[in-house]
Amino acid sequence: MVVGVTLLNVEPGCEREIYKNLDNRRDVKEVLHVFGEYDFITILEVEGLNKLNDIVDEIREINGITSSQTIIGAEMP
Repeated sequence: MVVGVTLLNVEPGCEREIYKNLDNRRDVKEVLHVFGEYDFITILEVEGLNKLNDIVDEIREINGITSSQTIIGAEMP
């Protein structure tokens, strides 16, 4: 299992629509609307890095998302 944290910026006025879109995705485990440098934080859980890349690519294509940054989590031994 791979956990990715994607930080998103969106166009003003698109927040509700984008939140609903993200919240309905199976691989998105949590969506947080935040204030500060980013507008949303999403927590993704997928089977492998290739799947994570595919999901992040799909998210980036959502109308109204202007930028993203993804961080990949790893378990500590």
